[in-house]
Amino acid sequence: MSETATAPRRPRVAIVLKGYPRLSETFIAQEILGLKRLGCPVHLVSLRWPTDEREHPVHAEIAEAPNYLPEYLYQEPLRVVRSWWQARRLPGYRAARRMFLADWRRDRTPNRGRRWGQAMVLASEMPADIGLIYAHFLHTPGSVARYAGRMLGLPFAVSAHAKDIWTIPDWEKREKLGDLAFLVTCTGANAAHLQGLAPEPERVSLVYHGLDFSRFPPPPVGTEPSRRDGSAAGDPVRLLSVGRFVDKKGHAGLLDALSRCRDLHWRIEFIGGGPLKEELRAEAERLGLADRVSLRAAMAQGELLLRYRAADLFVLNSRISDDGDRDGLPNVLMEAQSQRLACLSTRVSAVPEIVRDGETGLLVPPDDPAALAAALRRLILDPALRMRLGAAGETHLRAHFGHASGVESVFQNIRRVLER
Repeated sequence: MSETATAPRRPRVAIVLKGYPRLSETFIAQEILGLKRLGCPVHLVSLRWPTDEREHPVHAEIAEAPNYLPEYLYQEPLRVVRSWWQARRLPGYRAARRMFLADWRRDRTPNRGRRWGQAMVLASEMPADIGLIYAHFLHTPGSVARYAGRMLGLPFAVSAHAKDIWTIPDWEKREKLGDLAFLVTCTGANAAHLQGLAPEPERVSLVYHGLDFSRFPPPPVGTEPSRRDGSAAGDPVRLLSVGRFVDKKGHAGLLDALSRCRDLHWRIEFIGGGPLKEELRAEAERLGLADRVSLRAAMAQGELLLRYRAADLFVLNSRISDDGDRDGLPNVLMEAQSQRLACLSTRVSAVPEIVRDGETGLLVPPDDPAALAAALRRLILDPALRMRLGAAGETHLRAHFGHASGVESVFQNIRRVLER
């Protein structure tokens, strides 16, 4: 899709995001950068302003300033009214309004109304050279992209991940799947579920995000794996867990499991951001583990890389929340494996697609603190097992989960739509 000096400028792709930039969504940022490098011109749109205090280097490399839509419509009333006045003159406005009202009758929530308002702003402010609206996440961004696309007569497509699939009703998924040009999703479980709902299953494809190995090179030559085995109070086994402090990450269950291993010498560092941080701190104190537990804020990739290299074992206790939210293919497992770090996780969603139990890591059932404690004990006591699983995990990762092939797949889908 590279341009020549005489060729007309190619249509841009409007990429609709929940928020940008975000430390917790590096997989999206690396895809955007990869698309740009393949010659796909982009226009970023964000439904929310950023809340993280820092950025990853990849965001600076993308070097695109998003159009931030009104996060709440009352915050920019004149912009919303002006957009409505302009959008109502668009050729597809009436069809889009009928679509929204049909959704509203089944989902009378403030969020649904906000999606419609944001879609009118997006449609009225859309640059003239856009050929496709591509949304990351099927739920809110997917609705905004769908409504705006209908107003403008533009195709829309979606990259679906986790919560956005499992927390919206089937009727909404079916109707979006019937309208979109294509959908890519990052796990086999997601793909099978969505293909079963799609009028044309071939529009849904499995595309792993993968990892950008240039940002996560192998550990330095000569790095020796740790021999810590939990027997020395002065040299405890170093555990690491990276993920937002939200229910689906299972941090509370992990603390429960760790309390059952208090006779061993270990320390754990939790890294992330989110609403449950103080609850987890209080739970660690209640269990008598406060002196062994550190809770850190979200970090940029360079800082995380050093944490992975300093750790002996990576633990992610993924679970399915009561509302159905769950992980997809957690990037942090790939990041940990890239550093030959043994991984312990659960049989949730696509985790078994990257962590093969007994081969490239250990898996336990979700919501089973006793099983998690037994696996923790086994790995803390056996540095040779950690070394074997870590080495196998890195080999498997680098053979099957590079991000370049995934970006190429997305690029080819986009190119087919633009050429039509």
